[in-house]
Amino acid sequence: MRPNRPRQALLAATAALFATSVHAEASLSVHDLALLNRVSWGESATSADDLQKMGARAWLERQLRPRAEDRLPPEAQAQIDALSISKTPMTDLVVQLNAQSQAANKLTDPDQKKLAQQAYQQGMTDLGKQAAARELLRDLYSPDQLQEQMTWFWLNHFNVHMYKRDVRAMIGDYEDQAIRPRALGKFRDLLEATLKHPAMQRYLDNDQNANGHINENYAREIMELHTLGVGSGYSQKDVQELARILTGVGVDLNPDPPKLKAAYQPLLVRSGLFEFNPNRHDFGDKVFLGHTIKGSGFGEVEQALDILAREPATAHHVSAQMAAYFMGDDPPPAVVERMAKAFQRSDGDIAATLRVLFASREFEASLGKAFKDPMHYAVSAVRLAYDDRVILNTTPMQNWLNRMTEGLYNHETPDGYSMAAASWDGPGQLAVRFEIARQIGSGSAGLFKLDQPQAKDQPAFPQLQNALYYKAGIDQTLAAPTKSALGQAGSPQDWNTLFLSSPEFMRR
Repeated sequence: MRPNRPRQALLAATAALFATSVHAEASLSVHDLALLNRVSWGESATSADDLQKMGARAWLERQLRPRAEDRLPPEAQAQIDALSISKTPMTDLVVQLNAQSQAANKLTDPDQKKLAQQAYQQGMTDLGKQAAARELLRDLYSPDQLQEQMTWFWLNHFNVHMYKRDVRAMIGDYEDQAIRPRALGKFRDLLEATLKHPAMQRYLDNDQNANGHINENYAREIMELHTLGVGSGYSQKDVQELARILTGVGVDLNPDPPKLKAAYQPLLVRSGLFEFNPNRHDFGDKVFLGHTIKGSGFGEVEQALDILAREPATAHHVSAQMAAYFMGDDPPPAVVERMAKAFQRSDGDIAATLRVLFASREFEASLGKAFKDPMHYAVSAVRLAYDDRVILNTTPMQNWLNRMTEGLYNHETPDGYSMAAASWDGPGQLAVRFEIARQIGSGSAGLFKLDQPQAKDQPAFPQLQNALYYKAGIDQTLAAPTKSALGQAGSPQDWNTLFLSSPEFMRR
């Protein structure tokens, strides 16, 4: 069937969009293209143009030193600014929803109570969706791609499950205020920011940890997952001592401070919903990882974090996690050791540690070989297909991630999602990816249809096969079987689907 005039006009407009970056794409080597796909969330015409103009070395250094302010396209920033999580402080949202929940629970009429509880849950879920929308828009369009990648990495490293208690109301702030500003900074600062955030306190139940009622959940995970790592030599006694140190650290939604005796009043620490309540703290002396910590209040927590952040085991564990994230399964021990030394020399500077990784021969050799997890697959497909044409609706992407079992903020256990290829390359996973590729490739994904009743779709047909964009760069990376399969595509839609399903596109 011949395409109609609107479709022809759409194809012409799309071709013009991709033609704007012809010179950049033509100048990119296979190496630079692979570097771009590894350090960013995936190649786009705009990001290719940026790398070509700056050169690979300067571009990479700029990525390691992101600017403080958001630099998104106005259309993307407007979507973020319109979100209630962007306009209303997290403290207010949590308090309002808590009051709504309490009011619902007090209702005596069963039907009214059910409706009120459903409204509360819907409000919570909407806040979680808003946080995911903001993250995806930044991942798609921010020029500071490494910062956005590392934000996701640390969210996974310091994982919280948004469906635990009222974490959905906190998750956007946890990402935006605790993690993102520190994603390329000092690990010690990031460790404390996550500890002080109510989302972490709620998720690992440390807000229930008090003298006489010890809860070891957070103490165990902060050592096993966040810092030292399994098998690093700490004991169950160290877990117990850290749990004692963390008593009184928690969350308080009451605007009025707790009643304290005079000696404890100077020891109270409150910031937003975070609280260190000396009434609930164990002031006995502790011996933690061989260090004696005198009972003094929140200062004990600071001392414990200093110890954990500077342990060689932490340097090695965190470096190994970052290397696996950027290189794929089983990163070479030698590069991990060099990263760990840089971590220690720089007092836990994340950018300095990554600089060692990116400069290594091992990293160069791994380019193009790491299998994409679902997050990388979904974001890279949309970036490549639509470049800086801003999507109007992230809900399809959120749904894809859920179908691929890597939904944002949706990993139930503290260990975060696996980065191992074996977790994501099974037949079921690949079948879902093929369906996503078909939706994107045919322009029927719903990304340009507002998430509103009776909204009309504004289809955008990606023309990935455009000769000026594709043949000068991506074609060089394709193996003969892939080129042969693409050559047999019966339509541009089929070509797009096959390309986005190809083995080469599955890797970064």
